[in-house]
Amino acid sequence: MRAFVYHGPGTGHWDSVQDPVIEEPADALVRVDAATVCVGDLHMLRGEDSEVRPGTVLGHEAVGEIMEVGPEVHELVPGDEVIVSSISACGHCRQCGEGAYGQCTRGGGWLLGHEINGTQADYVRVPFADHSTHKLPYGLDVNTAVLFSEVLPAAFELGLRNGKVRPGVVVAVVGAGPVGLAAVSIADIFSPSRVISVDLLPRRLEMATDLGADAAELPGRLIAELSEGPGADVVIEAAGTPESFTLCTRSVRSGGHIANVGMHNSAVTLHLEQLWRKNVTISTGQVDASSTRWLLDTLTAQHVQRLSRLITRELGFAQTEEAYKILATAAETGELRTALRRPG
Repeated sequence: MRAFVYHGPGTGHWDSVQDPVIEEPADALVRVDAATVCVGDLHMLRGEDSEVRPGTVLGHEAVGEIMEVGPEVHELVPGDEVIVSSISACGHCRQCGEGAYGQCTRGGGWLLGHEINGTQADYVRVPFADHSTHKLPYGLDVNTAVLFSEVLPAAFELGLRNGKVRPGVVVAVVGAGPVGLAAVSIADIFSPSRVISVDLLPRRLEMATDLGADAAELPGRLIAELSEGPGADVVIEAAGTPESFTLCTRSVRSGGHIANVGMHNSAVTLHLEQLWRKNVTISTGQVDASSTRWLLDTLTAQHVQRLSRLITRELGFAQTEEAYKILATAAETGELRTALRRPG
């Protein structure tokens, strides 16, 4: 088969590799029909994660068709169309029982494109398939469905849920990339009084308004409005930079929450000398993707229609390297997610 293979820091190519096979009884083989590239993949391609070995197929988000299942897979049969979760869950350990799939202690966690071959390929082996896939709802476009692999669970779990969003609160989302915009788009399920999107790019601010933000502002305007007033009840950090985190600490009200979603690959200064008296709660973590089924059942057709706009480009599998280049400049161009599609 063909796949996008990591060959060392900064180098990856669309190569011919050996077809995956069933290795464990709970595995399934999935033909990948749609995939995408996220910031985590880009960090790995750049060599910023030492756990990824050269020769690994990258990618951890996909939608496809079940081709074969192991003897301990009971919920899936060949021909089922599924969303492949970004996180693999054994489904039986204490952590999985609590929905903390990313902390699975029986061999799960962030495996695909990280510890084992991933989804930017013609086929992928999915461990713990009963607990790590979700049947594709009828009528859900596969490009939009890919967002349920990680983007939407990250926005919901790490941003809205960890931030304790509830009716009547003011929510500020710092960073209008795919995850930040997803948080803006689905925040209304908690009925906040106001949702503010913050970014440096006017194009992304326009998108935030279209997706449901009550206000979309540059960072300076946010500081002027919130730091001089009571501040936001919940500030979601969705950019992953030291500057964006500092902006969050300056924008949150006393007794508020800062919910960190962004992946930080450089040191961030935590000014406790300014925060300790404000009774601020800070949460962070890796996505569990345990909310995917709930999101599929809960989000309305209007939500799904809005979310489809997060896919700003579609390319073929063989153009995966180009998709990485597009993502690398997304902060300047305003591109969001690129859907990678099987030819034909």
